[in-house]
Amino acid sequence: MLSVCVAGVLAGAVPQTPRPSSMIDSAALLSDLKTLSADDMQGRKVDTPGGAKARQFVIERFKQSGIQPFGETYEAPFTFSARGRGGAAATETHGINVVGHIDGSLQPRHYLVVSAHYDHLGINARSGEVYNGADDNASGTAGLFAIAKYFSAHKPANSLIFVAFDAEEEGEWGSKSFVKATPVDPSLIDLDVNIDMIGREPDDRLFVVGAATQPFLKPYIENVAKIAPVKFLMGHEDPKGGHADGPTQDWSGDSDHYSFITAHIPALYFGVEDFEQHHKVTDDYETMSYDFYVRAVETTVLAVKEFDSHLGDIAKSAQR
Repeated sequence: MLSVCVAGVLAGAVPQTPRPSSMIDSAALLSDLKTLSADDMQGRKVDTPGGAKARQFVIERFKQSGIQPFGETYEAPFTFSARGRGGAAATETHGINVVGHIDGSLQPRHYLVVSAHYDHLGINARSGEVYNGADDNASGTAGLFAIAKYFSAHKPANSLIFVAFDAEEEGEWGSKSFVKATPVDPSLIDLDVNIDMIGREPDDRLFVVGAATQPFLKPYIENVAKIAPVKFLMGHEDPKGGHADGPTQDWSGDSDHYSFITAHIPALYFGVEDFEQHHKVTDDYETMSYDFYVRAVETTVLAVKEFDSHLGDIAKSAQR
């Protein structure tokens, strides 16, 4: 089905248009997605000029969306060393997370994190083709701006921390760095909602991962599912499923939410089954499911609202 859809787009099919939304600016959302996944971002690989260009765009959109920095800068730099392919010697790599907050109106010293990674794979060294990463994860990053804009106008009860992580593709190094040096007391961070690949889905399904090991979150997820404009489903966390693409795939440790869980901070991961174009050069803006994407971001707004309304209960149930 996806290959037919892609072929239709490339053959000059009628372009998709933004779905009207009373909750978010859908035209701005798609414009941000298109900008982040354009060729001139050079695949947004960590510690490259393309990654730096993407980061500056993220910072500007954080400002415009009403997100305030902690201190004087949105940037939170870190370094990591990872062994290269084929046993090559490890080299030091420099990453930079983008971090900010929107203060809560009732409990400003309790925090809910909304996160997504902005890095991707860069440029194919052999072919020169750009891995634009529209779904992975320009979709989640652009979603951060729309979600923040909503909560700038509709103040949350608790404070929201927004984080665009770097170096997820290298082993979740950005989120690992964040949980080791949080900008607030980590005991006051009660939940992370991590969005990674939410923009291409022919069957209208958005999966939420984490409820199996954190069952106290199930009632809130079920409340969101009742009103979500997409099929909001719990799944993809069967430990027998392995990590190969397929219907029983286990996503429990496959994105930045896992860094929070290992730090004993409750966390959930929102994503789709985009197996056909995951880490492919065809993961482009033109092949996204625009209507679904808008509704997936709307669903994430509804989820953050639900969790924000019950964050105190979530904190008690977590028993950290």
